[in-house]
Amino acid sequence: MASKDNHISLLLKRIPESPGVYQYFDKEGQIIYVGKAKNLHRRVNSYFNKDHQSSKTRQLVAHIADIRYVVVDSEQDAFLLENNLIKQYQPRYNILLKDGKSYPYICITREAYPRIFKTRVVNKKSGEFYGPYSFGYTVETVLDLIHKIYPIRTCNIPISPDSIEKKKMRVCLKYHLKNCCGICEGMGQESYQAWIDQARKLIKGDAHDIGRQLEAEMLMKSAELKFEEAAEIKHKIELLEQFKSKTIITNSSAKDVDVFGYDEQDDKVYIAMLHVHNGSIVQGQTIEYRRKMEEEKEEMLAIGMMELRERLESNTQDVIVPFIPDVFDDSLHVHIAVSGDKKKLLDLAMQNVRQYKLDRLKQEDKLNPEQRGVRILTEMQKMMDLPTLPRWIDCFDNSHIQGENAVAGCVVYRMAKTSKSDYKRFEIKGTEGADDYASMREVVRRRYQSIIDSNGQMPDLIIADGGLGQMHAIREAVEDMLGLHIPIAGLKKNDKHRTQTLLFGFPPKEISMPVTSEVFRLLTNIQDEVHRFAITYHKKKRSKAQIHSQLDDIQGVGEVTKHKILTHFGSMKRARTATKDEWIELLGNHRGSIIYEQIQAKISL
Repeated sequence: MASKDNHISLLLKRIPESPGVYQYFDKEGQIIYVGKAKNLHRRVNSYFNKDHQSSKTRQLVAHIADIRYVVVDSEQDAFLLENNLIKQYQPRYNILLKDGKSYPYICITREAYPRIFKTRVVNKKSGEFYGPYSFGYTVETVLDLIHKIYPIRTCNIPISPDSIEKKKMRVCLKYHLKNCCGICEGMGQESYQAWIDQARKLIKGDAHDIGRQLEAEMLMKSAELKFEEAAEIKHKIELLEQFKSKTIITNSSAKDVDVFGYDEQDDKVYIAMLHVHNGSIVQGQTIEYRRKMEEEKEEMLAIGMMELRERLESNTQDVIVPFIPDVFDDSLHVHIAVSGDKKKLLDLAMQNVRQYKLDRLKQEDKLNPEQRGVRILTEMQKMMDLPTLPRWIDCFDNSHIQGENAVAGCVVYRMAKTSKSDYKRFEIKGTEGADDYASMREVVRRRYQSIIDSNGQMPDLIIADGGLGQMHAIREAVEDMLGLHIPIAGLKKNDKHRTQTLLFGFPPKEISMPVTSEVFRLLTNIQDEVHRFAITYHKKKRSKAQIHSQLDDIQGVGEVTKHKILTHFGSMKRARTATKDEWIELLGNHRGSIIYEQIQAKISL
């Protein structure tokens, strides 16, 4: 160990203060990490001269047996070299690129009479491929317009000039429906290729040029008095305008621009790119990275931008980003959009990356249902800085009317899901009147005293369906009365009695959450569930008390008779208005008369 430390110490002293790339090797000589730096000496030494909070960083440092470095001229050169080395060696501790989705492309086949269709399989020997497209809707819209304006063939039958000349084929139904030009019976190859060239322009986003061409053709046909042909071209122009209204996102003067969206979830990073040409999205793709260390979002965006521009073969100089990446090519014009058309494009890229993230998370949840619960609870743990993952959550609520029929409920969530077999109901016994805080102290003490007596497991988090007062009542029961130490939170409601803010700690701090977050939805669900559970028990107890006060105190009424009366009359209100004859008919002359007289006597009091 001492020899290893001496070796590393000597290397650290020799590393120059220059931009470059460093490589860490383990004792087997395998590259385990590649990094870049403006100042190699300062960056590499930082791994060894301070304590790291991240366990991943500590683990990496513990495995470093050797260090090598490459000095370069600039940070940009270091960034490119780092990226190439990561792709080549895929070191254990570097970010991992995950390709989890196949995007659609548009293919123009390499045939005498080409076909144009959507595909997810790219084989550049068989044709030209345009894309990928992040929106399947865009592909369908483009192809639908192409086949309406240009009646090119859709069949996959091998067709050549020779087979046409020898009349080996005949036109099919699509020709008679005017959905195909019928090349198998003699259309010129040159004219057909002109359609393919125009369709290619449309795919590339040059809808404006196609529109000008069609308008010129329409005017020429009109001048030649070919009005039917001019009307057909006018119809195509109308179709093209409809297409432009659906696909052109902005009227910005920029001819080409790459737009990037960024989002993340725990150690996963999602980066989307949209390539916009003449205001239309002509390419789009989203990639996912898995963080291995503590990479900053600026570094992740820089890596993702380079990867996506390389994949989509983009050399566009204008780039729109949500924030400035840590390194980028000096020739690029990088903009952070704040308003106008550029902001509109950025919003679309952000929408695209968020949808991709949501789709990926849903897919992972289906494959591993427990993963969703762990993800939500991990986020909750970070928000409140809890010592452990809140796998078991108890939530309490009281219910009464002016202190009458006071009850409380405790709902239990395990791994972010209801555990109804663990729910508990409490009838308030030791508290007089409408004292919510005393009632809360009573039920919480009873709940956890029972667990202590049975030597059971305590929850990881207790939540009060209320604010500061309820939280203090729970703390008094848990800490002062029972000597337990369990994290306590409260759920503050707005004036519409809906979940608004999470309270945590003493003195409590408000933890705000986006209403769309999974943690907020879980807490709202918990609050709604405990309220439902407590008020249902209260209604049941109140109903039982009402029935008891009017029938159980009447002489001659037992459980069987009570059930018979309520079944017959439907309610006590109806029973009180019943005539003596109705009571005699139901229960007989003697018992019916006695019960009728007793009920009338109670009514008159």
